[in-house]
Amino acid sequence: MTIDAQPSMTPTAHTLTPLLLITVDPSHPLAALALRYASAYLAANGDGGVNINAANQSADPTANAAALQIFFYGDGAHTANRLRWQSADQFDITKAWQQLAERYQLRLPVCVSTALSRGISDADNSQRHQLQGDNLAAGFDLVGLGELAMMLQTDCRLLQF
Repeated sequence: MTIDAQPSMTPTAHTLTPLLLITVDPSHPLAALALRYASAYLAANGDGGVNINAANQSADPTANAAALQIFFYGDGAHTANRLRWQSADQFDITKAWQQLAERYQLRLPVCVSTALSRGISDADNSQRHQLQGDNLAAGFDLVGLGELAMMLQTDCRLLQF
């Protein structure tokens, strides 16, 4: 995990966009830390996912989506499994990511190859690979590694959990 000793939660003109690369299983403590970081960052830098552009006085519902990027890779793909059961006394990290994504209009991309190798599939890949069902949680998207490469091309600060 790479985190600055004193990360600034307030954006400036030259602030790098955080890119959270989540590679740990959802049961690992770092998975919860990634969610807490995302929540704190978005709370400090946004207003429910809608930023007002002072120049044209229009609301941009995707402004915060660009302010934080997320990518689930490796064991982090398990977070996107809608069939992950949690007892009532356990924290449901999948639901928490879904709620955060909905509130701030974030994308939740998951590496398709690591997801499929862990038994996580959407309807399209289930049909393509002749699997008997799909179990991708709502709000998550299966994408190729090219998407991660594109995220890395931007001015970002990579934080691996």
